[in-house]
Amino acid sequence: MPLIKDIHGLPMEQLIAFVTDLSKRWLALDGLWFQAVEKKYGMDEAIEADIAVWEKFTALEAQRIKQFLNLPEQDGLDALEMALQFRLYAFLNKQELIRQADNKLVFRMNACRVQAAREKKKMPLFPCKSAGLVEYSGFARAIDPRINTRCICCPPDEPEEGCYCAWEFTLDG
Repeated sequence: MPLIKDIHGLPMEQLIAFVTDLSKRWLALDGLWFQAVEKKYGMDEAIEADIAVWEKFTALEAQRIKQFLNLPEQDGLDALEMALQFRLYAFLNKQELIRQADNKLVFRMNACRVQAAREKKKMPLFPCKSAGLVEYSGFARAIDPRINTRCICCPPDEPEEGCYCAWEFTLDG
């Protein structure tokens, strides 16, 4: 069987399946490294390492999405709304974007593979709020530095009805 070096000829359905599979591989890697650090050093150290990783990765992901979509500089919540739909998570989790006003956007993670896996194993929800604050605010700032981020809810907080976490983005100026 010859090696496939060019995906340009693949049908659309297969390309979408490939992107989804790549996203699953990325999330598996993220979970495996986290569990390895947690096993060796404990939860607090693993979360500290997770925050350091997300601080770098979220800005990188935002910049690459911004470039891929050719989003203009300082395009505010319109650019953020578009970019959030192209994150690796977007291909795996059920998400919702609600535009509450011209200067306010709410992102809700309605189904989360990480939290669902933990629930299936009868584990407590992963307390991702501290990493999420770094992740979502860093992503938004990389899209447009005028965007402010506020956590509405995220574990260890009690989730809102129908979502694991929710984030509010507002635009200054």
